[in-house]
Amino acid sequence: MKPVIAFVTGGYSSEAAVSYKSALTIEKHIDTSKYEVFKIDITPEGWWYETTTGRKIAVDRSDFSIAADGRKVTFDAVLIGIHGTPGEDGKLQGYFDLLGLPYTSCDAATSALTFNKRYTVAVAAFAGIHVAKSLHIFSHTPIAPAEILKQVSLPVFVKPNNGGSSIGMSKVHKAEDLAAALEKAFAEDDQLLIEEFISGREFTVGVFKTTKEIIVLPITEVTTHKDFFDFEAKYQGKSEETTPANIDEHMANTIRKTARKVYETFNCRGVVRIDFIYNEAKNAPYMLEINTVPGQSEASIVPQQVQVMGWTLKDFYSSLIEDALTRKTKK
Repeated sequence: MKPVIAFVTGGYSSEAAVSYKSALTIEKHIDTSKYEVFKIDITPEGWWYETTTGRKIAVDRSDFSIAADGRKVTFDAVLIGIHGTPGEDGKLQGYFDLLGLPYTSCDAATSALTFNKRYTVAVAAFAGIHVAKSLHIFSHTPIAPAEILKQVSLPVFVKPNNGGSSIGMSKVHKAEDLAAALEKAFAEDDQLLIEEFISGREFTVGVFKTTKEIIVLPITEVTTHKDFFDFEAKYQGKSEETTPANIDEHMANTIRKTARKVYETFNCRGVVRIDFIYNEAKNAPYMLEINTVPGQSEASIVPQQVQVMGWTLKDFYSSLIEDALTRKTKK
């Protein structure tokens, strides 16, 4: 019998739209000759499996099962395709751990840690990985823009501390623009990360674990027509990605070694994408953030890297599923 896989998509945040874009690619390339796949849509209104006739069947959350095809369907593993909460911040992972159900992403602790940008850079710095100087602020303890600029120097990036896809993010060049950037970011989160700009070339690289080894994917250099790699640049064609990056082997090897170190330091599983700025004056990559459920849409970078490596996306998703199937969590 084929392993039964739940492919979860949707989510509770504004990133759900990105999850559905990723779902189109994953559904197209998941190997249904090897796995019996049921797509589960997780929304604030409910968790649903939709049949081919359009009927919605609610998920039994007591054991993550569904009643479909005249039987009770339980799952051997979960392929997580949710960007944002609850699929990228550890909440679903903790739930699946309680059920003893393996999944394709990082575990609950790593997911929760890396979803918090400030805690991520703090742990990375502790491990000797280069990161930008930053300031962590909260909506319940407001700080005046003038006070912020006493601690960090312009230009700065203002980011929601929890979240991804560059939603709510701004690059601030002038002091008079900081207040508006804070307001924009606080609309997405009650915590912000204010990070000093690092001059250099932007690279991003996927890293994943098979049943046998950790593989660092080909490096991508990102150049954008915008001031920075924002949502439009990522998903609306206003950037250029060059894979593999046109760099010398010394720089490439430095980035690959740092990406592997990040993956191992944070005890990652499945596929993650790590963003860097390479500061050529210091000859060092500065880690920006870790995406533990990286985008899988046609415009996304990890699928590009997988294909440049010489794999098909079908092989890639099968590898992630097979690695998950080797893990059995305890109830």
